[in-house]
Amino acid sequence: MINEGILPVLKPKGWTSHDVVAKTRRILKIKRIGHTGTLDPEVTGVLPLCIGKATRVVEYIQLLPKEYEVILKLGISTDTEDMTGTVIEQMEQVKVTKEQLQQTISSFVGEIEQIPPMYSAVKINGKKLYELARKGEEVERKARSVTIHKIDLLQFDLDQKFPEVKFKVLCSKGTYIRTLCVDIGKELNIPATMLSLVRTATGNIQLEDCLTIEEIEKLVEEDELNHKLITIDQSIQHFPSFVLHNQQLQNARFGKKLRFSDLNSVPESKPELIRLYSENLEFIGIYKLDHSNQLVIPNKLFLNN
Repeated sequence: MINEGILPVLKPKGWTSHDVVAKTRRILKIKRIGHTGTLDPEVTGVLPLCIGKATRVVEYIQLLPKEYEVILKLGISTDTEDMTGTVIEQMEQVKVTKEQLQQTISSFVGEIEQIPPMYSAVKINGKKLYELARKGEEVERKARSVTIHKIDLLQFDLDQKFPEVKFKVLCSKGTYIRTLCVDIGKELNIPATMLSLVRTATGNIQLEDCLTIEEIEKLVEEDELNHKLITIDQSIQHFPSFVLHNQQLQNARFGKKLRFSDLNSVPESKPELIRLYSENLEFIGIYKLDHSNQLVIPNKLFLNN
């Protein structure tokens, strides 16, 4: 019997995120499964799947920062911004120094503007951009703000004809790493494209936590998969936690509003959403704080009746 929780999947190359969900549904014989952030077919790595009641926290996990390991190829650009596309520009010789590379990559840390690539699932006038791109059409796209929290240069070989640069990036939801690669190239005045990409983390879910499809099948056969599931409340640890005095537990079960005085400590003014637990440390649910009225308002309840 499979319980609710988050299943950290290692997405294989060549699969869409939908393929992974469909396959997992067949393995687990459960329909209620949702993924927490689309990965392109050629991209591998962390793809957390929310199972059962855990689908109710998909929206919160999607908002968590993502970490990637990227290989950028300099001297070539393509129409898809990665190596699956058609080459549209190519340099005879690439000249760049380590210092130029480091300085340019570091300059992207912070809030930046990105124009979504034509080969993306962004919709304009009801049509996905990649559908238009496949017809040879290009439309104007508005720039979007995203945040690059951190970039670390890991490895590079500048002596190749088309140098390859490996770096790690921690970024906000909605960041196009392909576009980041192209924009780094533009700052260097060199055509660039993304050679490969691995998502190494979603929030606190790391690559080493993930299971392959084959491992999931084996664990299901052995009835051991439950031990690998991340609990709902563990997946949203970025929300601060509070304990409810047990005399108010019945009110919580009925979905009633609570007061700050019903908690073990007074919430600070900053957090908007919190995790709430009973004195026995049973997860009650996600609550919204109304600081002006000192109220704790139920947002999503998970308490077992």
